This record gives sequence, C-alpha cells and structure tokens, in this order.
Amino acid sequence: MEKRIYKVEKDDDQKRLDVYIVEKIPIEISRNLVQNAITKGQITVNGTQKKPHYKVKQGDEIQIDFYEMVKETKEEKILPENIPLNILYEDEELIVINKPAGLIVHPTPNIKTGTLVNALLHHVKDLDKTMQDPNRLGIVHRLDKETSGVLVVAKNVYSHNLLSKEFKERKTMKYYLALIEGTLKEKEGKIILPLGRHPVLRHKRAVVYNGREAITEYKVLKEFGDLATLVWIRLKTGRTHQIRVHFKYIGNPVIGDSLYGKNKVEKDLQISVDRQMLHALKLGFYHPKSNEWMEFLAPLPEDFKSLLITLTNLKRQNS
Repeated sequence: MEKRIYKVEKDDDQKRLDVYIVEKIPIEISRNLVQNAITKGQITVNGTQKKPHYKVKQGDEIQIDFYEMVKETKEEKILPENIPLNILYEDEELIVINKPAGLIVHPTPNIKTGTLVNALLHHVKDLDKTMQDPNRLGIVHRLDKETSGVLVVAKNVYSHNLLSKEFKERKTMKYYLALIEGTLKEKEGKIILPLGRHPVLRHKRAVVYNGREAITEYKVLKEFGDLATLVWIRLKTGRTHQIRVHFKYIGNPVIGDSLYGKNKVEKDLQISVDRQMLHALKLGFYHPKSNEWMEFLAPLPEDFKSLLITLTNLKRQNS
C-alpha cells in the first residue's frame, strides 16, 4: 500500500489524532494499532511525529504509511476454506454473493478463519492475490456479520479501484429491507443524522454532532399492529451500522439487534430472534470494465420470511 495524505477539514478540528485516523482510513484496524503506528512514526502530521492524543487542526496534513501499518497487522497467513457460497453472478472482473447472516466479511486481528475472504480464496480460482490488503482481498464494501444479502467483490486491483470509487462517490444503488420495532409517524421520509464512534463504547456507533454525514431514505411497506413494521430502505451513504443506529435513534431499532435493539418484539411474542432482521435486498453499480449498469437481487432468507409469517398471523388474530 502507498503512503496517503489526508487534509483535516473543519468538522474534524480538535479531534484526537488516533481517533481521526480510525475514522478516516479505509481498513478495519484497532485504535491500539493506530496508536502504535503513530508512536513508530508511521503516521505524521505536517511532516513531524506527534503523540496519539495530539488534537488535529483544520488544514493539518496527516500522512499515513499504509504499507508499514498493514505489514504489522499480518499476524498469520489467511488460508482458503471450503465455505459454501451462494453466487448470484460471476465474471472475470467481479463476483456477486448473497451473503448469509452469520458470515463475517473479512478477517480481523482476532478472527482469521470462517470469513468470506477465506471462502473466496477457495472458490475463486482467478482471484488476484496481490491486491493491497490480503485480509480484505477484493472487498469493496461490507455487510455486518448478522446482515444478509447482496455483496460485490472485485477479483483484481483494476476492478477494485473502480468499484471502490463508485461506492465513495455514491454512484451505486443500495436497497435494504428491515423489520423494526414499533411504528413510524412518517410513513415515508429521510433520516439525516451525522454518525461517528460512540464517545464511550468504542465498538458502537452513535449520532454525534461532529460525525460524518449519513442519509437513510425509507418507506413503510407493512405494519404489524403497533408491534413491528417492515420498511424498505435506500442508503444514500454507507456509514458503519448506519441503518441500525439511525432507526435506534428515532426509537425504532431493528428487531433482533443485540447491540442496539430493545428486544421488545422477542419478549412480547416469546420467540427467539437469532440475528438483526436486516437484509441487503438489491445492489446496483456500473461494471468496472464495460461500464454497463448492473442490478442484483438477493431473495429473503428463511429466518426473515418466517418472522414475517409469524407477525402476519399475529396481526390476523388481533384484527
């Protein structure tokens, strides 16, 4: 990976240097590793070495040596694994997957097996293994572990760069279905609330005044009394946990969300919901080689359909 320079903007003024780096860089890395990189001089501010707690200022130029950072996170080689994949489409440039709930997209410092990357190394024979970060081999965007649905992976550096640019410039189309708790006052609308890391619980995201812009469009498809609502969602931005945090903030967390939810539906119905009811239904993007617009649909998984049936039957009984 090359060295990269970030220029601090007004919204990030006075953030700690280590916090700023964790929020900005496009790879999943812990704050401890960032702090170590700062201490070792792999991250500099205006050409000089600073401490992790340094408060960045608007106009500061932060230079990051990605090669050294990534090299130190490679604790062990990622190996191919014969993990079943539901492949929706594949050609020489990319592969589109219907990811099941429970499958982690890429390895982390603590998890090196059982991920989508392990599966790709086994199933995709023409995968370019020289791509920048082997832990995120070809991954252009990601879905949370417990979110199911459509996901595209690049097979080579050329396609990876172009697809990544599309996602960054918001040229893609991302539709989701979610079952949320309660009902919504507005049956159609937008949630526009800035998101960033939770100020105390670092593994969570939250609505924060100095966070990054996040826009979630939604439309109510069906209400199940006052207990739950099925919503269609279009993501205009792609922040970590965006849908989950936005709906949690307005008082309608995604059903089954163990991190942000209330578990009200599970308690009221006395049923077990094993994961958040969030499904990436449809993905559209321009093919990196032909520039042709492509759209892919991922059918609803059985657990999602089963809960819809349960809620529908309950509504009929109460009507």
